Amino acid sequence: MSTCTNISQELAEPLAATAATAATWLLVEQNGPWGANALTGSHLGAELGRALDAAAAGTGVRVALIRRPGRHADDRPAAGHQVILAHTVPGRGWVRRAEVARPAELLALDFAAAGAGDHRGFGAAHHGGPLALVCTNGRRDRCCALLGRPLAAELAAAGHSEVWEVTHLGGHRFSPTMLVLPYGYAYGRLTDAAAKEVLAATAAGHTVPQWSRGRSCWERPAQAAEHAVRELTGEGAAEALTVVQQPVAEGAWRCVVRHLDGRGWVVEVAAVPGEPPRPESCAKAPGRPVAMVVGSVVAA
Repeated sequence: MSTCTNISQELAEPLAATAATAATWLLVEQNGPWGANALTGSHLGAELGRALDAAAAGTGVRVALIRRPGRHADDRPAAGHQVILAHTVPGRGWVRRAEVARPAELLALDFAAAGAGDHRGFGAAHHGGPLALVCTNGRRDRCCALLGRPLAAELAAAGHSEVWEVTHLGGHRFSPTMLVLPYGYAYGRLTDAAAKEVLAATAAGHTVPQWSRGRSCWERPAQAAEHAVRELTGEGAAEALTVVQQPVAEGAWRCVVRHLDGRGWVVEVAAVPGEPPRPESCAKAPGRPVAMVVGSVVAA
């Protein structure tokens, strides 16, 4: 039986501009099994999961659960829960860490401030290397488990970076998918070698456009514009580019991409439904997921 990842690859569906949008990520350690909706289908508890989701709504914060790679039986108690709070906007990013006895303590977090880039002194700064977050939630899509869990295990065994499994990064059909902090770039269709290359590049302050799905702090049109400029210029420095997008018509945007050295580009982007229909997930009927198509890139 064909999987959503096989079909996506056969159709040569572009990876660029498919990253989930989040200016800030709140990642909460929760051991044990995860349901399809992990916030309400795990040992975190459905009531708390709904409360965290509601607190984050409209703030620019995306909440996800994380756990260490390996087996996830019900009988793995934890004395505390690791929490990672990361803001990923270029030039203003940070990663903060804390441990909480009860995840319910996170309801006291100022979600609006965190989404706007103010951590309000939460936890302590993370000074280590890149954090790799590999989507492995097979209850949401089997491809994430079949492809993501082996990748997470291999990266953890290699010891190059701190590795976590994560509940949901969107884009199951691009599995295995990985979010990398501190910059917030999402990647897809990763082999073991490609993932290690991405982590090495991240440690050096670079991104790898070949497998990039986009920087999660940007909305999808801006992700497409940034990717187009990187392809045009060969720029790899993660923090080199910023993007401002402006709608010009229904399903059309003009994005201005700026480089730290003063250069600029105007990028025209349009939303185009995919053809032919394809499943966005193994559990879904075929649909026409919208792609962000770049029409032109002009120096500003």
